[in-house]
Amino acid sequence: MKYPVLLLLVSFAASFAQSPESKSPQDIKLPNGKRWSDVIAQADHEHNIKDSRELARLTEEIRDAIEKGDKFILSVKTLNKIEDAEKLLKTLKGRMRKN
Repeated sequence: MKYPVLLLLVSFAASFAQSPESKSPQDIKLPNGKRWSDVIAQADHEHNIKDSRELARLTEEIRDAIEKGDKFILSVKTLNKIEDAEKLLKTLKGRMRKN
């Protein structure tokens, strides 16, 4: 009774072992011939460009609001823009660290 259970466990473990022919996610080819990792990197690059432009726009608006405003008062709208810029920067930073 021990040996069939042991044989079953060994075959089960062997089925999960990595074979030399198994491909990593970076080596997966799409039907159009491109590598999956290249497609993801290109999409991330495009998102980075879009987010950095949005971040630049937000920071310019924040700078203009600060220059036009009183030195002791900051509007809620400007504070919301600062929070949006902070969230966008955090997202951008995380995506760039991934690559």
